[in-house]
Amino acid sequence: QVQLVESGGGLVQAGGSLRLSCSVSGGIFRDTRVTWYRQVPGREREFLASMFASDSVKGRFTVSGDNAKDTVSLQVSSLKSEDTAVYLCHADKIRTPYEMYEFNVWGQGTQVTVSS
Repeated sequence: QVQLVESGGGLVQAGGSLRLSCSVSGGIFRDTRVTWYRQVPGREREFLASMFASDSVKGRFTVSGDNAKDTVSLQVSSLKSEDTAVYLCHADKIRTPYEMYEFNVWGQGTQVTVSS
């Protein structure tokens, strides 16, 4: 069974950057689809980026996978107070040459607070 554990949150200053990690266990890491979201109380959960763990996505929200550590990282640059949220990773698919296995697993989330 796939399990996810986020880490790396905390208090950061506006204008800085932050790197969060999502440790993935129990599956086939490079073929597991991992999605990063963030949640602010009272607002809808916001999609940030999605990829299979061996890939990468670049932008203000840069996501990359580390096959050696079975970890998917989310790097956020130019932090603003509006980036304050609980950041969560989610896994829902494992691809194989023959079929796609689907499931629904969330990490516990990690709080990021940006001070201005």
